[in-house]
Amino acid sequence: MNGFDTLPLAAGLLIGIAAVGSCLGIGIVGSKLLEGTARQPELKDTLQTQFFLIAGVTDAAFIIATGIGLWFATANPFR
Repeated sequence: MNGFDTLPLAAGLLIGIAAVGSCLGIGIVGSKLLEGTARQPELKDTLQTQFFLIAGVTDAAFIIATGIGLWFATANPFR
C-alpha cells in the first residue's frame, strides 16, 4: 500500500479512547463511592465491594482494547 498507512493511527486511537473512557469512568464511580459513603457510612463495605467490582470491569475493558490495538499494530491481520 502506498501513501499514508492508517493502521498505527487507528491502533493509537483505540488505545487512547479506551484509556480516556476508563479514567473518566473510574473517576466518576470513585466520586459516587465517596458521596455514598458520606451519606450512609454503615454501607461502606457493600459500596466498596461494588466499587472494586466495577473498577475491575472498567479496567478489563481498557486492557482488552490495549491488547487488540497492540495486536493490530504488530501483526496487522488485515494485510
